[in-house]
Amino acid sequence: MCYLVAKDINKRGCVALKTKHGPELVALKKELISKVGLDRIQLVTISRPSAYGEYEPYSFVKTELELKEAVLNM
Repeated sequence: MCYLVAKDINKRGCVALKTKHGPELVALKKELISKVGLDRIQLVTISRPSAYGEYEPYSFVKTELELKEAVLNM
């Protein structure tokens, strides 16, 4: 298990989706990067949110669709 975190580097907080490592995660990250680029939005995979205070506060979403919508609206 891991979390895919999306953060606008100019704002406080992030959006996080609980997921698992594998080809689906890679495909999701590639899709998001193709839509928003890497200039302003940071996409990282972390093991546990409590270990990464620099991304707080976390807004957790439950589905990939929610994450995609949140990232596109950042």
